[in-house]
Amino acid sequence: MTAASVCPIARAEATNHGRLVAGLCLIVACAFVGSLFVGYAGLDVPQAIADALRGAQTLPAIVLVELRVPRALLGCFVGFSLGLAGAAMQGFLRNPLAEPGVVGVSGAAALGAVIAFYSGLSTLVPLALPFGAIAGAIFAALLLFALVGRGAGTMTVILAGVAINSFAAALTSLALNLSPNGFSALEIVYWLMGSLVDRSLPQVWLATPFMLAGWILLLTAAPALDALSLGEPTARSLGFDMTRVRVRLVVGAALAVGASVAVSGAIGFIGLVAPHVLRPFVGHKPGRLLFVSGLGGAALLLLADIAARLLPIRPELKLGVITAMVGAPFLFQLVYRLRREA
Repeated sequence: MTAASVCPIARAEATNHGRLVAGLCLIVACAFVGSLFVGYAGLDVPQAIADALRGAQTLPAIVLVELRVPRALLGCFVGFSLGLAGAAMQGFLRNPLAEPGVVGVSGAAALGAVIAFYSGLSTLVPLALPFGAIAGAIFAALLLFALVGRGAGTMTVILAGVAINSFAAALTSLALNLSPNGFSALEIVYWLMGSLVDRSLPQVWLATPFMLAGWILLLTAAPALDALSLGEPTARSLGFDMTRVRVRLVVGAALAVGASVAVSGAIGFIGLVAPHVLRPFVGHKPGRLLFVSGLGGAALLLLADIAARLLPIRPELKLGVITAMVGAPFLFQLVYRLRREA
């Protein structure tokens, strides 16, 4: 194939990728606006926006600014984090069934939040819950590096992540078992199901910097993931330091997913479904999949959150329940397809 024939192909791929990104951005924007309009009670959103801009403390303005805007923002940011981290982990581990929790971050973040619940800090300090989850995620990343050491292979990282997740799940179950009363245990269980209900702007400002740092680390690893798809020896021969790549990906996932769990609880399957849906549209290139998978995750989570409010079920279904009900059949179909291909 000549250089002259490669250029049109590259331009066509870039054009298609741009259209895909633009389409996903449009879907996310529409879902974000739709999230502002949907709720238990009707809300005149244009009037609420006008009241908020002129500083009037009317009920519509308060509902919009204090409840619906934080919920929509977190739906967008958490979904982007989970979709991006899922694509990064699948590219890093070269495993289509990998998801953000494979390195132990999700379980440790949930454990950190459970400790805040169990110790009573969440009652005394309003932001103790998200801080506990973020601290748990960072501790999981540090423990992972301490276990695997320098220069460890991908399989060692996976085994260490499984061990951390299992231990975090065991400690979470222990906390539930030893909970002093049923009400606190029920509160922990409800939080672990995942939800964006009653989230506030301070929680958005707390989690967003950690998410942004995670996004930057993961997105800048795109060239390394493309090289890694050809195998670790090939990636090394192309000049990539695999130890640094692992650190960047694990720390990036820890920051993005840990901050997400901190404000939303444990929400599964977004990081698994979004990359698989969008992978055929990017030519199965791991690096190019990262950003579009983040947008796909944001769209999926926003739409799931809208569905939670539209379903005629009270109290409102937890968001993690809805994503699991959609994601589990998708996983079954994926496993069946992979078995047939094998």
